[in-house]
Amino acid sequence: MIQRVCVFCGSNGGARPEYVAAATALGKRLAERNIGLVYGGAGVGLMGAVADAVLAAGGEVTGVMPRSLVEREVAHSKLRDLRVVGSMHERKALMAELADAFIALPGGLGTLEEFFEVWTWAQLGEHSKPLGMLNVAGYYDPLLVFFDHLVNERFIHPEHRAMVLVEQDSAILLSRLTVYNPPLVSKWIDRAAT
Repeated sequence: MIQRVCVFCGSNGGARPEYVAAATALGKRLAERNIGLVYGGAGVGLMGAVADAVLAAGGEVTGVMPRSLVEREVAHSKLRDLRVVGSMHERKALMAELADAFIALPGGLGTLEEFFEVWTWAQLGEHSKPLGMLNVAGYYDPLLVFFDHLVNERFIHPEHRAMVLVEQDSAILLSRLTVYNPPLVSKWIDRAAT
């Protein structure tokens, strides 16, 4: 059962209004389904939009932010549950611990790095939590092509590629996350040959 979803997303709003609209819609849908939000704790960009939408709908929001970013005044001012940690490493570990599933909205380097880390942990069998990408306005299309390239070049199994559930609609993505079953495949390809 999914009680909390960790959302990775940009601290900027991006170039298209669809990105903010999708973050707002996701936040509203989380609250409607009584699913709490775990996220990076900022009040700006897509991060602020998703948190604002959950809060406006009466939902639960947990922000996790390193002290250095709180001191730069980017922390969301209306969070009742803001966990201040010492480093980015602690932030990611706590967000992963608190969440039952992960979703990547559009974002930059931090979003990608956070998502790839939890995907790597899933590939290694360190957790079995579902992973999703909300592919707003085709934002992740080039990256999804690269994921397929990784499979074709035999650096990841097709089953590990399939761990990443991709949808354009947050309602559909949330429904898929709730019925996800992780693959039971070793990370290593051609282990005997190495």
